[in-house]
Amino acid sequence: MQQRKTAAFTYNLIRARRRSMSLRVDEDGTVTVRAPYRLAAEEADRFVEKHDAWIRSRLAEYERIKSMKRTYTDEERKAGIERARALLDEKCRYFAARMGVTYGRISIREQKTRWGSCSVKGNLNFNWKLALMPEEIADYLVVHELAHRLEMNHGPAFWKIVEREIPDYRNRREWLRKNGARY
Repeated sequence: MQQRKTAAFTYNLIRARRRSMSLRVDEDGTVTVRAPYRLAAEEADRFVEKHDAWIRSRLAEYERIKSMKRTYTDEERKAGIERARALLDEKCRYFAARMGVTYGRISIREQKTRWGSCSVKGNLNFNWKLALMPEEIADYLVVHELAHRLEMNHGPAFWKIVEREIPDYRNRREWLRKNGARY
């Protein structure tokens, strides 16, 4: 990895076996370009400059999200984790029985980019902040993860399983997309 500077940005240049360049802006403000080995570094500089407006819009969006995000005390976090554990335990038992699936252990975490996940072994992970959201959002997330016990992808069959339990899952998913960053 090589660090480069343009007039507006410092960015990381990563060389790889690839045919084209890609540009990524992370939440922490890191700008990364992945480029083919054969490409001149100055070409990557021009690529970053050409995408100046897009980079700035991503950085502004991350700042907006950061300003909306609430911070939690250790006591709030601890209470939230306990509440989430009880709530999600109950919901997993209820919906697993309805859906005819089993699962392994349930872990409550504080992931930065996920609300839930399901491992191939059937272990479920949930973000404790689900306990702060409307209960129907937690229902959707539990059903979503349990549906992975039947379909380990997001194909049409997976969404049919989710829709059987949560007919308005699209609305709940959209709510989470729009409001999740506040938590």
